[in-house]
Amino acid sequence: MQGKRRDAADTPWTPPTSPCGGAQPTHNTQEQVVIEETLLEAEEKMEKAVVVAKEDFAAIRTGRAHPAMFNKIVADYYGALTPINQLASFSVPEPRMAVVTPFDKSALRNIEQAIRDSDLGVNPSNDGNIIRVTFPELTQDRRKEYIKVAKTKAEDSKISIRSIRRKAKETLDKAIKDGDIGEDEGRRGEKELDDTTSKYVAQVDELLKHKEAELLEV
Repeated sequence: MQGKRRDAADTPWTPPTSPCGGAQPTHNTQEQVVIEETLLEAEEKMEKAVVVAKEDFAAIRTGRAHPAMFNKIVADYYGALTPINQLASFSVPEPRMAVVTPFDKSALRNIEQAIRDSDLGVNPSNDGNIIRVTFPELTQDRRKEYIKVAKTKAEDSKISIRSIRRKAKETLDKAIKDGDIGEDEGRRGEKELDDTTSKYVAQVDELLKHKEAELLEV
């Protein structure tokens, strides 16, 4: 049987070797690894901070009903505080009404009570099978109050992002001091870190702008 012909493209690249036979990594490659790992870790954490901000904004009530409003509410379920979005399904048949259908009917009263005790400012009712939540029109004062809450959530998120930047910068500064990376490479890494920080802070600002517009919508 004829063997498969190996082309030059099929031959794996072999790193240059030292006289002792080992691979010879370049200092530049080591620098890049240190910088890239630091920047990647920082960006992943900043991304998570934006996700948290999105969830926080979604839980703030607006003039219209939507399932995400219930994301932060927990109810007692057999002795354990459980997010109600794990205990029921949610639908919005009308702009100002949500219908909550518990998976386990025995949890209905606890879910209803948790919604009533939440900061949504609603008074739900049930018919033994489902919970109806009617959202009254937001007053001007209530809208301003929710905007203030949204701004606080946004600021918390931006503080978190800047804290991540500070820690990443400390890592790069230490690597420069220890001689793991050159000063020029380190400064370039810090510039990229600043650009990444600005990008995620801008995302939070955009989310806040959108939430404020929702809250002011009549």
